[in-house]
Amino acid sequence: MSGTRPGRTLLRQEVVEGIKRYILDERLRPGDPLPTEPALCEALGASRSSVREAVKILDALDIVEVRHGHGTYVGRLSLSALVESLTFRGLLSPDDDFQVMADLVDVRELFERGMADRIISSLSPEQLDSLDALVATMRTTGAGDGHGFVAADRTFHALLVAPLGNALIGQLSMAFWDVYTIVAPHLDGFTHADETATIAAHQNIVDAARAGDVTAFLKALGEHYAPVRRRIAEARSRGADQL
Repeated sequence: MSGTRPGRTLLRQEVVEGIKRYILDERLRPGDPLPTEPALCEALGASRSSVREAVKILDALDIVEVRHGHGTYVGRLSLSALVESLTFRGLLSPDDDFQVMADLVDVRELFERGMADRIISSLSPEQLDSLDALVATMRTTGAGDGHGFVAADRTFHALLVAPLGNALIGQLSMAFWDVYTIVAPHLDGFTHADETATIAAHQNIVDAARAGDVTAFLKALGEHYAPVRRRIAEARSRGADQL
């Protein structure tokens, strides 16, 4: 901000780095309490206002968590800040949101393809049944329903990678859907044939996983993501033609 003095900005950043160093030096884990505000001021040699500003920054990044009335704790260290950044980037310009979505499609497919063996071996019979039920929901609601169809698709992919126990993969996969809610209104051309193919691809993913067939699993993933890429490319082309 134009009214912020450079010295104050530098001090605030130094306090941010100091708190991060404290967490690392003390080997604190998510959920562990941090010292009180006066104790942090003394330990870092910083003013109360600088510590408060630094804590706000770290809270926004999910590095710390402020529990009002209870204190400050080490945060979950999630990718929430990255997700917010990607989503906001999608709001900045029509071309950016298509690019973000195309990038995230690549990332999602890369994860699911690269960990196909682990996904198939980790899915329990109960989870496979849940995936089948989600495909049935997509078939019943249809894409015309909008929210129900997309929500079932979103939950399907969240459940697909859940057995991996990798929070990073799960959060990046779901970042796709946060951006999708912004981009979706600009993606035309989802025909009845596309809907049928999408449902069939999801069913094939489940069937291949249940059969332990990695080759069929990878083929079904390709069938699922190809139409999404086509629609993104067509939307970008339409936008370029309007310039």
